[in-house]
Amino acid sequence: MTCITRVKVAHSLHLRITATFLFIACLLHFPSQLEAQGDLLVFPKRVVFDNGKTFQTITLSNVGKDTATYSISFVQMRMTEDGRFERIDLPDPGQMFADTFIRFFPHSVTLAPNESQLVKLQLIKTNQLKPGEYRSHLYLRATPKAIPNNPNANESTSISALLTPIFGITMACIIRVGEAAGSVGISNMYFERQNDSIPILHLEFDRKGNISEYGDITVNYISQKGKVTKVGGVQGFAIYTPNTLRTCKLELKKIDGVDYSLGSLQVIYRGQPDSKSELLAESTLQLSVPSGATATKQH
Repeated sequence: MTCITRVKVAHSLHLRITATFLFIACLLHFPSQLEAQGDLLVFPKRVVFDNGKTFQTITLSNVGKDTATYSISFVQMRMTEDGRFERIDLPDPGQMFADTFIRFFPHSVTLAPNESQLVKLQLIKTNQLKPGEYRSHLYLRATPKAIPNNPNANESTSISALLTPIFGITMACIIRVGEAAGSVGISNMYFERQNDSIPILHLEFDRKGNISEYGDITVNYISQKGKVTKVGGVQGFAIYTPNTLRTCKLELKKIDGVDYSLGSLQVIYRGQPDSKSELLAESTLQLSVPSGATATKQH
């Protein structure tokens, strides 16, 4: 969250402070292909140019009660090992930006309540693309409305503060050139109770190949009798190039009949429906500990 503060002094007795808070949603996990922030709904959540695709569209929908204007631009992002995003200007080793090769229109949209509009993206300069994966993030930023001047400002001796939230969404735009090959493994799984109460599963995802991975995580509890119960998960879990490792910490549900001291935990990482729900990785952690033994991390 970035805070930008503008200070305007009206005569010597009146101080008006306007604080603008900027919220950027980089990797939100929603239960569908929709991305939402504030009153803006975006479909799909990411764009991939592959298999000869040169044209894509995204749909912006205003689900709020007021007319809103959104500016559209590209930003560059680095994903950390724990899934956070950081703004960058230069690519990391092994990373290539996509914005030079994507043209989009319009660059700004104004939407009335319940109104939608398409944003068109087109691949350009394809003869300059070398084999590999390129990634930039499309930034959809709400434009704040003009704030009228206070007619009594000159007469006021008080300090006033006005907070204007500015919402934004970033979505990955990816170009893949040449043969795409990748795989994911799950390692270093272990279970703990945080504060002796909250069930937590720790695990790491190891990416190999020349493409990013994107899908949904499902965690199932399997009792000693073989009963399967879903106890956790994450939707829209990404491992972006050039990263080869992403750590994950999942809080599991407390459900009657689920005994985390017995049985096992099954983790399934599967591509989303737009990628035919391909199984990307799967692993199982045994929870029950034989008498006299000590629980250890699973690799």
